[in-house]
Amino acid sequence: MSNLDQAIEKDKNQTKGSRTKILLRLLKLVNSTSPWMLIVSMITIVLAAASNVVGSLFIERLINNYIVPLTKEKVPNYGPLATAIAVMFGIYAIGFLSNYLFNMLMGVLAQKVQYRVRNEMFTHMESLPISYFDQNEFGDIMSRYTNDIDTLMQMISQSIPQFTNSALSLLFVVVAMFSLSWQLTVFSFIIFALSFGIVRYLTVRSSHFFQVQQKKLGQINGYNEEMLNGLKVIKVFSHEPQSKEGFDKYNEELRQASGNANTYATILFPIMGNMGNLLYVLIAFVGGAAAINSWAPLSLGAIGSFLQLSKQFSMPIAQISQQLNSIVMALAGAERIFNLEDQKSEADQGTVTLSKENDEVGSKWYWNVPQKDGSTKKVQVRGHIIFDHVNFSYVPGHQILHDISINAKPGMKVALVGETGAGKTTISNMLNRFYDIDSGTITYDGIPIKDIKKDDLRRSLSIVLQETHLFTGTIMDNIRFGNPEASDDDVYQAAKLSHADEFIHDLDHGYETVIDGDGGDLSQGQMQLLSIARAMIADEPVMILDEATSSIDTRTEKMVQAGMDNLLTGRTSFVIAHRLSTIVNSDLILVLDHGHIIEHGNHDELIKQKGYYYELYTGKKEIQ
Repeated sequence: MSNLDQAIEKDKNQTKGSRTKILLRLLKLVNSTSPWMLIVSMITIVLAAASNVVGSLFIERLINNYIVPLTKEKVPNYGPLATAIAVMFGIYAIGFLSNYLFNMLMGVLAQKVQYRVRNEMFTHMESLPISYFDQNEFGDIMSRYTNDIDTLMQMISQSIPQFTNSALSLLFVVVAMFSLSWQLTVFSFIIFALSFGIVRYLTVRSSHFFQVQQKKLGQINGYNEEMLNGLKVIKVFSHEPQSKEGFDKYNEELRQASGNANTYATILFPIMGNMGNLLYVLIAFVGGAAAINSWAPLSLGAIGSFLQLSKQFSMPIAQISQQLNSIVMALAGAERIFNLEDQKSEADQGTVTLSKENDEVGSKWYWNVPQKDGSTKKVQVRGHIIFDHVNFSYVPGHQILHDISINAKPGMKVALVGETGAGKTTISNMLNRFYDIDSGTITYDGIPIKDIKKDDLRRSLSIVLQETHLFTGTIMDNIRFGNPEASDDDVYQAAKLSHADEFIHDLDHGYETVIDGDGGDLSQGQMQLLSIARAMIADEPVMILDEATSSIDTRTEKMVQAGMDNLLTGRTSFVIAHRLSTIVNSDLILVLDHGHIIEHGNHDELIKQKGYYYELYTGKKEIQ
């Protein structure tokens, strides 16, 4: 057995049961979206399939009862024949209208399912943990919204109705053929049995390659997305030839998979069509010989009707073979869609919620802590955060944080310093509960953060990330993203504190300037200032600054630092920085190395120790 045959056999064994489950789940989804549309569609499909067979059977009656007698009459009476033709026209008209109706209904139903699936996918995607996106390429996820949903819609609107129509037509045709002549029906089966092996061989292989095609399509989309995001870096390093080489590799793999899938799929229909033509000729010969030689009780009308049915017998088989390939391809896409929807949402057993109350002095935040007696205790949010012997690993067996203990008292500015990969950002991820710790505890105002609802926990933290991300909209909208209820004056104040106000006024439309998600014509530093303004307007008890000034020049940094100092007054803050000049005034500086805290203290204390921090600050050692 060749490697391809082994791969196909393994794939067939592994996916046979899963495909059935996916198909049943998909049909359940379609039915729950609009039951009445599905029921009406199924009724019209039955009518469309039955009308064609009834029309073919009527040919026997038309020839034997109306046409043959006319040849024996001296003065032909065409009235009964005209009536019979009218009846035949009515039968086919019912089939035409039914065919039109089920195609229209299934097309509308497919759009409804597409709308529902996209909504469910997006809603569920937002509930997934950060770890899912760390482990899956964005391009591959996007491919599920585009290619996979498109193939799914095509399956619902075309493949499944056509498959059902063809299957019913085949069933009705076989019954009709047996009613006319069981001998010719058996003869037809023998002819088509000879082609079954060929059809099965082609179907199995096309099914395998359609699955490979969907996988390769997701890979090339992921690669394209990665290259687009890094286009500037590619040009800076003149890496275009290598990028093209990588694209060519993925593109060639997709071409081969698509070529194989479509080659096997497209030759099915011509083979089955020509088998139908061959059967038509053989039946005409055998049936005529049987009638002439009295081998079988066949009338002229029966032979004409059977010939018509033989064409209808071959066409559904060819259509079923063709639609099966489309269904298999769509099921591969549906499996990827359901795989995303089946991912476990971010777990949250927290019960403590957050509330904000305004008084004459200002706003205050409170934790609402449920008590055993059913009452709720209000605890003012002060920003006292304690890491107590915390250990963490992204992957079991590869520990990232080792015995981390931090006591960040209310209003304290805590700075995290260390080389790349030392664990600085990981500590902020623990505080946000993007990931949960392996052991130890983290408390927030004396409350274990695992007891706080994640949404409320994150609402109490304002974050400025190293990688700035803005959204399509105005400058005003992007700053207000931190607090949708903020007034225009609040936006202006936040922009002034972050010194973003200076460059905003230089824009043609000021705060109403529309930018896209990439920041439009803004510099990286200007985007960073907007990100800082967005965090300022949130006015939350705790601030996390992850390289917040990394893209700002020295002059701007001094202005921003002054605004940041005003903002951070009275708030607990965690500052991750490469520029040590921005953390000199920190209350506590933690020096990390490979997930361990190796030094801690304020600037003066660490300088006196003349250790790792001293070497960094004096330039004897650089942060990598």
